[in-house]
Amino acid sequence: AHSAYHYLCPCVSSTLSFATASKAIDGRRNSFYSNGFCSHTAEDETNPWWRVDLQRSFTITAVKVTNRGDCCAERLDGAEIRIGNSLENNGNNNPRCASISHIKVGKTYTYRCDGGSMEGRFVNVFLPGQKKTLTLCEVEVHFQKMRS
Repeated sequence: AHSAYHYLCPCVSSTLSFATASKAIDGRRNSFYSNGFCSHTAEDETNPWWRVDLQRSFTITAVKVTNRGDCCAERLDGAEIRIGNSLENNGNNNPRCASISHIKVGKTYTYRCDGGSMEGRFVNVFLPGQKKTLTLCEVEVHFQKMRS
């Protein structure tokens, strides 16, 4: 598998302070928010999301997500990883790859899409519901190498 770090253009529904979308793809799994390496939406948002644009479609085999390590691990509970080529509803209407039931504080979990792999240009982490806060300390997208 290959990581897609050099293709990335991240976006987020909102930003809290210095915690921009790009912090979730900086190559650091440092899970302490105060250290400045995590992405964080505004507090109490409705349906917050984070998205990365891989610039072209890939066959995605796995998505690794690192949760915040200093508190609030439960905030990520119920989030969905969505993959596809559409920007309808900011990409949140793309097919669901996997659901995040729970990731322990500061831990990284690997999600493999139902059915093995999915094609897509956009990878979203979408947290449905009201009064939600989305914090991601690292998101790693793994894909199959394209045949030349």
